[in-house]
Amino acid sequence: MDLEVVPALTIPERELGWRFSRSSGPGGQHVNTSDSRVELFWNVAESTTLSDDQRMRLLARLAKRLVDGVITVTASERRSQLRNRELALAKLADLVAAGLAPDAAPRRPTKPTRGSGRRHLAAKQQRSATKRQRQRPSAE
Repeated sequence: MDLEVVPALTIPERELGWRFSRSSGPGGQHVNTSDSRVELFWNVAESTTLSDDQRMRLLARLAKRLVDGVITVTASERRSQLRNRELALAKLADLVAAGLAPDAAPRRPTKPTRGSGRRHLAAKQQRSATKRQRQRPSAE
């Protein structure tokens, strides 16, 4: 079961690793006997499916989530191990897709319009008048 991140990138199943453990989530007495918590890990640094540019981009962008070049995703929201596996695959695909996404265009600074400046000043004057009316009258 290969993981398709984007149409141009598919992570083969042999590069994915799984670990299962007991979940602390919902499930009643069943939760004490089944390993429904899923950990999915993928070695970004040694992956053969990534180009060098993709690898460098992922290593830089996901640096806080990586441990020795390996990214780990956990899922324990569902009672079923199968559902948690599907959830972990989706989480990993979203993470990798976000890491490979191109940078956003830089913001072009703009000046406020004359009308918005007037409205801003009018709102400030109105607020000031409201606060002046709330004050105690002077002793004179």
